[in-house]
Amino acid sequence: MTAQLPDLTPEQIESLFTRHDGSYAFARWGRPVAPIVFGVQDETLKTVKGALEAVMTLAGHQMAETDPELGSNLMFFFFRGWDELLGVPDLDRLIPGLEPLVARLKEADASQYRAFRFDDQGGIKACFVFLRMKGPMAQMPAETLALTQAVQAALMWGDAAFAEASPLAVLPDTGATILRPEIAGVIAAAYDRMMPVAAEDKSHALRLFARLQAPAAVQPQS
Repeated sequence: MTAQLPDLTPEQIESLFTRHDGSYAFARWGRPVAPIVFGVQDETLKTVKGALEAVMTLAGHQMAETDPELGSNLMFFFFRGWDELLGVPDLDRLIPGLEPLVARLKEADASQYRAFRFDDQGGIKACFVFLRMKGPMAQMPAETLALTQAVQAALMWGDAAFAEASPLAVLPDTGATILRPEIAGVIAAAYDRMMPVAAEDKSHALRLFARLQAPAAVQPQS
């Protein structure tokens, strides 16, 4: 069975990968994703990894137990205050300028931050996700939080990609939270083997748009 995905215009796709300075910057993972999660209980750990597996399956991208170069290349840190990061052993080696970064995030009252590292082809080789579990972030259901973060770690999105609309939607009939079909389509198109692992030209958005015009297979609900 096939169905047409909700329409996104080329301009809307372009905005998903546009930075505040107006430049276009896209990257996807160039190696299998090997995640690790700090600061949560086992049940939440399973939820986060399950969300990652779902998104990577959608993308057609592999996951792994370990990365041969880094051990773990996708690290999630859950905590209550930004100052806690300053006490994490060797984190300043992974995140240069950690102390001033923490100061800026505290001043901005930020709830999350992601830092990416890239390989020689511009593809993502590591991602560090920091989540301050206070306020609305702490009230979010674990499944919703996990799926949102998995989506945002799957690609290097633009600065304001989801500032006005979540990548998720709630099914009115069941109340279940799902990935918005148009965002799922963008992720799947971005990982098409004919697409580059990284792009800085806005014509890349047109190529994604072209792939979204093909009917997409509807996957059965679990």
